[in-house]
Amino acid sequence: MLTRCMLLLIVCVQLVSAIKFDLTAEHSAPVKCIWNYALSDTLVIVTINTKPNDVGSEADQRVDVEVVDGSKHNNVYLSKKGIGKKETRMAINTHTHADLGVCFKNTLRKGASAHPIKSTMIDLDVDIGADAVDYNAIANQESLSGLETEMRKLEAVAGEIVNEMDYLKKREGKMRDTNESTNSRVENFAWITIVALIGLGSWQIIYLRSFFKRLYLID
Repeated sequence: MLTRCMLLLIVCVQLVSAIKFDLTAEHSAPVKCIWNYALSDTLVIVTINTKPNDVGSEADQRVDVEVVDGSKHNNVYLSKKGIGKKETRMAINTHTHADLGVCFKNTLRKGASAHPIKSTMIDLDVDIGADAVDYNAIANQESLSGLETEMRKLEAVAGEIVNEMDYLKKREGKMRDTNESTNSRVENFAWITIVALIGLGSWQIIYLRSFFKRLYLID
């Protein structure tokens, strides 16, 4: 029962993304990206399987893949051209807290006809963090029991949650500091505006009084 509960908890908190979609081949092919958020220094395993939807059209299509992040540095982790039918696996370690994108482009080869429309089915599986670790290999290497293996996996997942909460706490702190700084600047600007208006009003009163005195309209 305990093992089942832990398994259920792991399934609920693991960062996994699996998706299937069709990618149309074009001579000027657009790029399609699938995005997942990942913390800094996190292991990510990308598994890709491709299958042309039209029999015999494999030679007319070339599927390229690139793994990038959405940070201001626009890091490119991996890039592969012409991935084939065989399973493609890529492993990376992230450099920063950012969205991680797996980007595909299906190019119609030169001389190939665009009619009928050709496409390739993409089967993408993105494992992030604890789910990207091969715990079966660790269990065999360290002679761990099934329960010990699940406990090790649960420990890793819990560590990821703690790290993410710490990141969110730091981010909230930065946002709070930004808000306080903005409020302080707005308040200072408001006081400067009030002082400037009072000064301008006083100057206008003094100037008009002096002007009317010169015209002998007031004493």
